[in-house]
Amino acid sequence: MPEPRDLLQSADDEARALARSLLARARHAALAVTDPATGTPGISLIAFGLDPEGLPLTLVSALAPHREALRLHPEAAVLVGEPGERGDPLTHPRLMVKVLAAQVARTAPGHEALRAHWLATHPKARLYIDFPDFAFVRLAPVSAVLNGGFGRAWHLAPEDLRPE
Repeated sequence: MPEPRDLLQSADDEARALARSLLARARHAALAVTDPATGTPGISLIAFGLDPEGLPLTLVSALAPHREALRLHPEAAVLVGEPGERGDPLTHPRLMVKVLAAQVARTAPGHEALRAHWLATHPKARLYIDFPDFAFVRLAPVSAVLNGGFGRAWHLAPEDLRPE
């Protein structure tokens, strides 16, 4: 049986710029996790943003099943990208990032700066950000695939996603 062909291109400046733009604009994402009880995949819609260094971040309640899933199985993936107002949604850019999740303790250095940064881009979070069950979870990129629309797709490395 022949090896499957990799149809994705290596990252170039166009792909890096598009991926960074998608990440910077995203305020929510689809999060894929492994259900700790069954080992099967699950998907949640999450609040999404970037930390001051430009790395993916979310704010999650302990009541959300995906927070425990991330704690027990930190390997996950996020999908960002919005379909346009018209046309086939599969023709619009989207970015899937494989990540390693890590909860940020409230006592961690820089937590207050992270909180202030999050509120600057997610002002409605002021209603619940200080509830004791909420915590930031960093989503450190491992690899990514950018689909730039029909016939345009690239592999990206973590460094391709970092702001310049």
